[in-house]
Amino acid sequence: MTTTELSKERSPSPFDRQRWRNFLNGALPYLKDFFLHVIAQVRVLKKAYPGLMHLLIFWGVTIQVIGTAINLMQMQLFIPFVELSIPRGNGYLLYELIMDLAGVAILLGVAMAAIRRAIIRPKTLETRWDDTYALVMLALIPIVGFTLEALRLTAAAPEWARWSPVGYVLSRALLSVGLSPTTAAQLHNIFFWSHIVLALVLVASLPYTKLRHLVQTPLNVLLRPHREDGVLEIIENIDEAEILGTGKISEFSPQQLLSFDACVSCGRCEEVCPAFICGMDYTPRSLVQTLRTAGMDTFINPNGNGKVDQELIEGTIPADLPWACTTCGACLTSCPAFVNPVDAIVDLRRYQTLTTGKIPKSVADVMRNMERQGNPWGMPPEDRLAWADGLEINELAPGDETDVLIFLGCAFAYDDRNKKVARSFVNILQREKVDFAVLGLDEMCCGETARRMGHEYLFQMFAEQNIEMLSTLKFKRIVTQCPHCFNTLKNEYPQMGGEFEVLHYTEFLSELMGQEQLIPSNGNSTSAALTYQDSCYLGRYNQIYKKPRKLLDQAGYQLVEMADSGENSFCCGGGGGQMWMETDADQRINQKRMQDALATAADTVATACPYCLLMFDDAIRSKGISEELQVLDIAELLDQQYQPTAEA
Repeated sequence: MTTTELSKERSPSPFDRQRWRNFLNGALPYLKDFFLHVIAQVRVLKKAYPGLMHLLIFWGVTIQVIGTAINLMQMQLFIPFVELSIPRGNGYLLYELIMDLAGVAILLGVAMAAIRRAIIRPKTLETRWDDTYALVMLALIPIVGFTLEALRLTAAAPEWARWSPVGYVLSRALLSVGLSPTTAAQLHNIFFWSHIVLALVLVASLPYTKLRHLVQTPLNVLLRPHREDGVLEIIENIDEAEILGTGKISEFSPQQLLSFDACVSCGRCEEVCPAFICGMDYTPRSLVQTLRTAGMDTFINPNGNGKVDQELIEGTIPADLPWACTTCGACLTSCPAFVNPVDAIVDLRRYQTLTTGKIPKSVADVMRNMERQGNPWGMPPEDRLAWADGLEINELAPGDETDVLIFLGCAFAYDDRNKKVARSFVNILQREKVDFAVLGLDEMCCGETARRMGHEYLFQMFAEQNIEMLSTLKFKRIVTQCPHCFNTLKNEYPQMGGEFEVLHYTEFLSELMGQEQLIPSNGNSTSAALTYQDSCYLGRYNQIYKKPRKLLDQAGYQLVEMADSGENSFCCGGGGGQMWMETDADQRINQKRMQDALATAADTVATACPYCLLMFDDAIRSKGISEELQVLDIAELLDQQYQPTAEA
């Protein structure tokens, strides 16, 4: 065999199976998004009334557009050289019925929308001129269409008229008032062209009204970054990057600009935003709409009002506004258009932190603590292992090996209240003879706080140091108690080359429970009633809801859910750097969440996050109700309830 023949034999075929498999794997997320969120509109249907309303309009319009295209292609109208010979016979009868039902669906949806805006009037729903315009046009087109059909049936009187039920009823009504078939035929031409003109006007108005979301929203759903919601975009080659953060609208990515335009201002994000609910000036919708307006001023009408790519901070957006967000992600999971205000917030913070340096004093203090001491608390790094005095914990050195590496996190190392939680967790591990160890003084802050506060450079520095240290050790997996560390190590460190198996401690203890290594020490039940606070970074960002509850249930605790729990859980108020920021006493998110806990009549709040623990503890102490309500971490509750197995 010649060299040429050999190279041809080895060259990949255009039909190579692996190549097609890779293509399909890459296309799968987009196909999933298309069918789930563009066609089925799963997120829209999360709210029953507006979901049904939107679905009626969406499918009614979609079917009418397809049906009209089929009708026009019967006549080669507007589409030269394309002519369909379908539907015919029984197929045509079905076609007529479906088109009538689609028109009815549109009118029902429009009626529901009008009732919602005029009578129900949710406080987060805004009504502007283009909302009214859209409803009027969406009502007029099917009304004129049904009238057109009625005139056709009146003039022709076909045998199959009843297969167009709405047109048939209107036709009978026209005949009853004395309209002759001849007159109906004459009016038919007028209504035919009126119908076409209305449809063309609607299409022409798409870019100038809220109806543009018919195009923009599906595009944004399909083109959005396919990364986990809890993962921020990394600044590549940060030492050489010319743009750090976003100070002007033109510095947002094209996809972000598209997402701002895809926002329909439905208000769903406001309904779940803890900052807005607690009375702060910030709302995700107002931020996105402000950025959209800035984009329109810059790119669409740059000379009309002098706003040519102006500075956003202190120009369009108040300097303190980006710091109200807790990055809880509630707006992300509620938005049907997949708009991401959290990314925009962090981009604005990056600009303030890395470019201008104009940041709140509390933020500056935290950044200074992290730069000098390596942790947000500003405690000496040599005290990182002080919490473990007397526990005889194995501290790893380069080259050492262990089964489970405990990545403690700064809260458990330096905060007095969380030190007790760390000790409880270690008690459980030691009783169960788990082979574990800690990094000790070699552990650096994971960098999550710095990243959420906009200091991407500091985050990358911490990440590089931790990844370098971890690469010198031998372990099977990392277990961490802090959901913020968990999300960062599991989902964000891979951006820096750090690929590790990472578990939250509730996942790890659930494994022990599954192996029947955890046994209740005082029977199967306890009289203590408690409620569980879902951490945003554990639950909403990483979908861990059942395992913490299962641990509590197995330990015999009586769990009572708060009004907002699971995916709809209300933030404790500590995320996104809010732990270290000053908040008006009347706007504190943790106070609102404490009231939710009190409403359950439980005497204990269970947490699985150091921030949740501290925010609840602060709210309880500030209101002086420690005798009525206490907050304990799941590790503390399990430490009280469990004993080692007989084999141990």
